[in-house]
Amino acid sequence: MDSFIDVFNRYNWNEVKERIYSKTAVDVEAALGRQSRSLDDFMALISPAAAAYLEPMAQLSQQLTRQRFGKTIQLYVPMYLSNECNNICTYCGFSLDNKVRRRTLTATEIVQEATAIKSMGYEHVLLVTGEANHTVHVPYFKNAINLLRNHFAHISMEVQPLDEEDYRELTREGLHTVLVYQETYHREDYKKHHPKGKKSNFQYRIETPDRLGRAGVHKIGLGILIGLEDWRTDSFFTALHLNYLERTYWQTKYSISFPRLRPFSGGLEPKVEMVDRELVQLVCAWRIFNQEVELSLSTREHPRFRDHIMQLGITSISAGSKTNPGGYAVEPESLEQFEIADERSPAEMARVISSIGYEPVWKDWDGALQK
Repeated sequence: MDSFIDVFNRYNWNEVKERIYSKTAVDVEAALGRQSRSLDDFMALISPAAAAYLEPMAQLSQQLTRQRFGKTIQLYVPMYLSNECNNICTYCGFSLDNKVRRRTLTATEIVQEATAIKSMGYEHVLLVTGEANHTVHVPYFKNAINLLRNHFAHISMEVQPLDEEDYRELTREGLHTVLVYQETYHREDYKKHHPKGKKSNFQYRIETPDRLGRAGVHKIGLGILIGLEDWRTDSFFTALHLNYLERTYWQTKYSISFPRLRPFSGGLEPKVEMVDRELVQLVCAWRIFNQEVELSLSTREHPRFRDHIMQLGITSISAGSKTNPGGYAVEPESLEQFEIADERSPAEMARVISSIGYEPVWKDWDGALQK
């Protein structure tokens, strides 16, 4: 069966990197001047040469975002169901070798968390777990979705990659969106950061969006963990992946997230540091390249930065997030997956969004249209 791995294998990481870094001002201006942009144009827009064009890129990105999405920002919140994990990942607080107390929420606790989240105004919840197949498995996910689907208009999931039939089953239960981040498309570095557990299988992970597409999941979220490798090269491979998915599973919707490596209990320093201006460049490059894709930013980023970039291309954000199981009501002090930088409440965030002339949207429009 064909999958993205066939496309991916035709590219060489070092050659792609060299092409990006050899782009010139002429290439950037050509990319900005076109109505429709190719992967080669995306290379130019994420290249060092494009740094000098940040202002025109930001203006164009804002204009294109408003044309497609209006002046709206969707709000979502993660609900961490479990911090149990069978994987060793060098960058994660839930890693198996990180000696911390583990917990998985019971059905009663899931409802308690849902009640707390619902009281904040949320209609869109993102279910997150570590990857522990013996405790957080498909029956557990089915039960969680069943408990939550009457509370929320939109249920998303960010858990271990599953088989195609599993995704079909969960979609029938009410699952709307699945986020699956490749972390890095650099094969060798991927192995280095995932030495143990099912997540160490690079091919199974990279083929997950194909399984999601075939299963008919409504929306698929892609992303890399910025800091593990050269962000420009990794971003090109993400764009290559999205391009393939949009052609192959054209009825599916897509989103891109921009998680930067954040401090956690056990700590990994980023291999490649990305400064704020570069993240602005990347977000704008994505919007100019693809006007349809949703662009999402989490509470990993600082308040001032989030307030600024919301007006340039981002379409959804989280607020008031807790990255520990039971963090909203059950056990607020359990281990966090990573540190939060923006601790403002959802109500505060909604006021900020309104103050810049945008409308906070609590109910995902796709979910509303589907019902």
